[in-house]
Amino acid sequence: MTTLNRLEHVNLACHDIKASQAFYQVLFPDWYVRAEDLHDQRPWVHLGDDQFYVCLNHTPNLKRVHAIYENIGVNHVGFVINNGEAIKVRLEENKIEYYILNAPETKHRIYVSDPDGNEIELVEYNSDYRLR
Repeated sequence: MTTLNRLEHVNLACHDIKASQAFYQVLFPDWYVRAEDLHDQRPWVHLGDDQFYVCLNHTPNLKRVHAIYENIGVNHVGFVINNGEAIKVRLEENKIEYYILNAPETKHRIYVSDPDGNEIELVEYNSDYRLR
């Protein structure tokens, strides 16, 4: 039987690898470049921490083929955070738009889209929520 150890990475095509990297480092300032090849035919960067990373692939000539919540496919990627107020301050300082939804189990549910329109959910659970 195979079991999941952890989610290792999400691979994203992006129009501007530097803009995407800057965006994700606003969300996660502790993330660092784990590996990169900016001289490849399709430059890429692995940006993350010791447990997880986002692979950004520079593909400036591709078009988005999926509209979130309107087609089959990934609608958003969720990350558990520990300080929603600090995230909101960083988003506002960097003029990144976001919206908030409420749920009984969460202290914060912040939704933001990266430069290529991929939606990210940042969730901070209430301390008494069992499945956090």
